[in-house]
Amino acid sequence: MKKYMILLSLPLFLILFLTGCVKDYLNVAPESGLNTEEVFGKYENFKKYFDGIYEGNKDDAGTWRAYNIKNAFSLYFEFWDQKYTMESLTDMSDMGRVMDSQVVKSGSASAIINKMTYDRQRRPVLGSMFEIIRVCNTSLKNIHLLKDVSQVDINDFKGQAHFIRAFAHFELFRLWGPMPYINAVIGPDDEWDIARLSKHETLMRIAADMDTAATFFAQADLMRRDPGPGVAGHLNNPEQKRPNGVAAKAFKARALLYAASPLNNELGIKDWEEAAKANWEAIKIAEQHQYALLSLTDYKKNYIGNLYSNEQLWGWSAGTKAYNAGDLNTQQNGVFGGGKTGWSGECPTQNTVDKFETKWGEPLNTEADRQAASAAGHYNEQDPYANRDPRFAIDIIYNTAPVPGYGTAKIYYETVNGAAVYAQLLDQTYAGITRTGYYERKTWGEQSVNNKTTPQYTDPIIRLGELYLNYAEAANEAYGPNGSAPGATITALGALNKIRNRAGMPDVLPAYTSSKEVLRDRIKNERTVELCFEGSHYFHDIRRWKDAPKVMGGTLMRVDIEKVAVSKTYPTGYKYVRMPMSADRQVRWKDAMYYFPFNTEDMYKMKNFVSNEVW
Repeated sequence: MKKYMILLSLPLFLILFLTGCVKDYLNVAPESGLNTEEVFGKYENFKKYFDGIYEGNKDDAGTWRAYNIKNAFSLYFEFWDQKYTMESLTDMSDMGRVMDSQVVKSGSASAIINKMTYDRQRRPVLGSMFEIIRVCNTSLKNIHLLKDVSQVDINDFKGQAHFIRAFAHFELFRLWGPMPYINAVIGPDDEWDIARLSKHETLMRIAADMDTAATFFAQADLMRRDPGPGVAGHLNNPEQKRPNGVAAKAFKARALLYAASPLNNELGIKDWEEAAKANWEAIKIAEQHQYALLSLTDYKKNYIGNLYSNEQLWGWSAGTKAYNAGDLNTQQNGVFGGGKTGWSGECPTQNTVDKFETKWGEPLNTEADRQAASAAGHYNEQDPYANRDPRFAIDIIYNTAPVPGYGTAKIYYETVNGAAVYAQLLDQTYAGITRTGYYERKTWGEQSVNNKTTPQYTDPIIRLGELYLNYAEAANEAYGPNGSAPGATITALGALNKIRNRAGMPDVLPAYTSSKEVLRDRIKNERTVELCFEGSHYFHDIRRWKDAPKVMGGTLMRVDIEKVAVSKTYPTGYKYVRMPMSADRQVRWKDAMYYFPFNTEDMYKMKNFVSNEVW
């Protein structure tokens, strides 16, 4: 083998990866006199070195390094100046401004990929993940030097190192595909031209590392870090940013779900069986440690309004954000930000709105679906937001929706003397105004220049609700709608209905429960609705399902809303017309888009490592 750094061949990153651990410790100068034993032998020094994973360490210039785990957190990814989220790279949403997101979703990423690989001013996911893999491996290699600490602390560090190493490999896998699994420190004399594993094997290694992490966490009595409900300190442990044993079991289960999915499956039904078993085990362990689904009333606490929720198995508390905070310029449109004309804001497409069923459980995905719901008296195209899934009002700002500081959302125009006059939330002086007819509400926080609140933001990196959806998907594929994993007390359909019922929705209608093929589409739809706008789930789901060619090959739709006189035809006083979005906001798919490309300069230096296709 030759040096693995073919993949990470920028000279700076090569130096970072191979430099000895003494200089890496907070990047202190060599003349400081620190040696390996002093760095890793003292708890305070060891912890400072290891904690660079979470926040980054200072470089030689005294500034904080951008390479840290947060770059893989979806909410942190959204707190940037490039005006796009992972959802906006799909048919799920449009960004108000046509910028990099439209370049990517139109099928061209190579010119801007450095922003996601090495650019420290942006979101260098690739550089960060390999950096923290190196820190984890270095820590595990030297943890035997740690003195005067309890075995609990040692097991905690080992659990974190195995967990974070697996997490970093998983995030690399989801964006760039299978990789070599780096589980040892690679020195300057080691060979590094390591072949990529298969997709399936990469995920198996990730799952195994998560299992090892769970074992160490269990030995440290850290299956959760805070006390359970009703005990002082619940959801408020100062160490809660760190993963725990329940989260490790949950991530193992997520990795196995990905391994079973059509894009990665190698063992057919056996992969689905293993995924179902793992997700049931994770659910059981989570509930044993008193994690629980929040009620619909408290649902939003999963992502806004508090530090952490008791449904989050592992989360990131992002702190408070004022209505005009720059971090929000991707999520929030300038019309809410108080004169921030350059802000963009994420805007759900009509395609996404159609995924929210009627409150009676009828799908509205297709014209045939909508006609059937209309025939039942449950849907009116000219009163489209009445009687919908309760999560619709939680997730999306639609015309006439109640909005603090605005009364109701005014997302319409009216024709006066032959000219269009735009309402408040379609103010054309804002470059990033919605072009879909909707704004994203779920993580908005109800804040604006008219409602100057400062809510607490939290990122549910993995939560119990996802595990039920993971289990429903895997169990349905392995055992059918009414089947269950060995020892499980709930069927695939039962798990799906548990999530629906929590949201105030009825059980899946009998017409969609006759076979796994029929139920499959409702599981996918439910997952999209339940998890939308709180992570990169949909971006990755349509790829692992191999649905991306279809959904990204379709037409992005919007709604045109004109204020008119109230009539029998237009009972709300608005005329709603579905229409395609403009050509410059449509999507394009080619199979190279399953994974991001690497930097061009890196690719030229690759020899035996097979690169991704450039697009």
